[in-house]
Amino acid sequence: MLPLSFLSLLLLAPPAKTTTTPTSTQHVLRPAPQHRKTGFAAFGDSYSAGIGTPLPSNNTSSACRRGAGAYPVLLAQDLTTATTTTTSFQWLSCTGATTHDLLSTPSGTSGTSQIDAFNASLDADFATLSIGGNDLGFFAVINACVFRFYGPSSGTCAAALAAADDLLRDPGFEQRLSLILLEILDRARWWEKPGFSVAVTGYARFFAAETDACDSASMSVWRGGPVLSKDIRRRMNALVDAVNRKLRAGVEGANQRFAGEKPRVVFVDFDDAFEGHRFCEEGVSEPDYEREDTWFFLPGARDVPADDDDTVAEMGVIPGDSVLVDPARCLRGAEASGDWGDLAVCYMAMARRQHPELAPSHDRVLPQGSMWYVPTYYGKTFHPRSLGHRVVRDQIYKVWEENGL
Repeated sequence: MLPLSFLSLLLLAPPAKTTTTPTSTQHVLRPAPQHRKTGFAAFGDSYSAGIGTPLPSNNTSSACRRGAGAYPVLLAQDLTTATTTTTSFQWLSCTGATTHDLLSTPSGTSGTSQIDAFNASLDADFATLSIGGNDLGFFAVINACVFRFYGPSSGTCAAALAAADDLLRDPGFEQRLSLILLEILDRARWWEKPGFSVAVTGYARFFAAETDACDSASMSVWRGGPVLSKDIRRRMNALVDAVNRKLRAGVEGANQRFAGEKPRVVFVDFDDAFEGHRFCEEGVSEPDYEREDTWFFLPGARDVPADDDDTVAEMGVIPGDSVLVDPARCLRGAEASGDWGDLAVCYMAMARRQHPELAPSHDRVLPQGSMWYVPTYYGKTFHPRSLGHRVVRDQIYKVWEENGL
């Protein structure tokens, strides 16, 4: 007997829709997708984990730094509302994840990857995936070109950008991305689910690159750090564009393996939706910690609540105001985790021990014996705030509509 298409089992959702763009003072909830779905799995890195957005209701975010404002959580909430039943939601995303952390673990080796943890026996009509920034050097560039967490030892911006260019030319990332997409589809038993798809989300450029005021502005954590020149902003934006092209190419390559009118994998490009909401916008004096229309986090900036959301009580808090860091021991674990926050606080403790003359620009880094108290919220820098995650969710809905998913 032929398997039933899951589309034949789904109820049509209400057709109402809106095109109003959400802002810091007005949020419009897009409709649930055209076809109601019963479950999904979210894979990927910190952009999918939602670091910096409000803590989950159980007040734990685990080592993965998951936040309740992340776009996978918003999808799960909307789908539950649309179906009036609880949506099966497997949140496997983890801050610091690379493609290696997603790929299934070879037989006979230890460890469990995100794909290994995907329980295909639960309802899953689609998956989301955010990956690439950690593989292709986002943190190294942000450290060397903007924040200088490691002080004089952070290396040069030119060297970090050149290293990122080398990573982009390496075919290994594209090969791993293709394998990840195929493994997710296979584990979901795509041949039994004609409508199962994977939504691969990209990244948004961080800067308005042509404004003049930022040419003399600095976001460095130490006084006297580099300024945000047009050249630096353009090159960092170009890195984001290049990563998005890699992701789009991986999506197109995966789809070539499948026949059918509808794609198995779609790329969700939300960059244009961030226009007007980046750093260094016209008339903004950076770093502006109070500007709610910026949809990326700065180290000390609060989250941006929406009008219909009263859950943002802990505004972008990462548990604990500061942490004791041992500069002699922290680097190995921080590098292994890939967590931007772990790397930032470790680098800051190492820099202050090696260069006691360094003066912090925004927060105090205090000695405690052989260790240092360092603010923990640096890990959320350059990640989307809650309104940014809502835009990512809405773009997923838009792509579904365009592709009949």
